[in-house]
Amino acid sequence: MPIVIFELPDGTQRKVTADSGTVLMQAAVSNGVDGIVAECGGNASCATCHVYVDERHGELVGPPNDVEDEMLDFTAAERRPTSRLSCQVQVSDALDGLVVHIPEEQV
Repeated sequence: MPIVIFELPDGTQRKVTADSGTVLMQAAVSNGVDGIVAECGGNASCATCHVYVDERHGELVGPPNDVEDEMLDFTAAERRPTSRLSCQVQVSDALDGLVVHIPEEQV
């Protein structure tokens, strides 16, 4: 099972094991990661699961779809080129070791 690293603004890292096929948001919520609220339950309609994908992994994760891209304009934190909604990023074995940063405004 892939390991995903959620990095908090203070540099603290939470390493969680995620099942392939689940989404980052579910892995974070299931493991009590601070800063991933997920108010809409993964429907890409609230932007409370916003993360910054580490630049080393951007190509592996890929770009947001049109719905996600629009929601990223409503995040509490600044939108960056590596911004993604964690509810829209599906975990796969290829993402083992993925690092995502949680915006300070969400913690």
